[in-house]
Amino acid sequence: QVQLVESGGGLVQSGGSLRLSCAASGSIFKINTMAWYRQYPGKERELVAATTHSGTTNYADSVKGRFTISRDNAKNTVYLQMNSLKPEDTAVYYCYYRSALSGAAYWGQGTQVTVSS
Repeated sequence: QVQLVESGGGLVQSGGSLRLSCAASGSIFKINTMAWYRQYPGKERELVAATTHSGTTNYADSVKGRFTISRDNAKNTVYLQMNSLKPEDTAVYYCYYRSALSGAAYWGQGTQVTVSS
């Protein structure tokens, strides 16, 4: 069992920055993928950024150059640094963990990010 605890969401003006963090605990397998997804009202949850244990990263086109995903493997924590925020970034952001051993996936509770114009 894995638990994901998120923090860092909030309200920010357009052009501002936020940093989300997600700490994983429980039965963590070191070889894993951690990611951030976001969900707009009435829409499917979509990938924002992902990172493997080895450091490979992938980003949605809409956030490239503005968002940076990073991880601290010793702390089993993943971060999402969000710069140059836009109103269209407003969504609920979810942390995601997937074990390479079992394939089991876990989600955080979600944290609201609101960007005002």
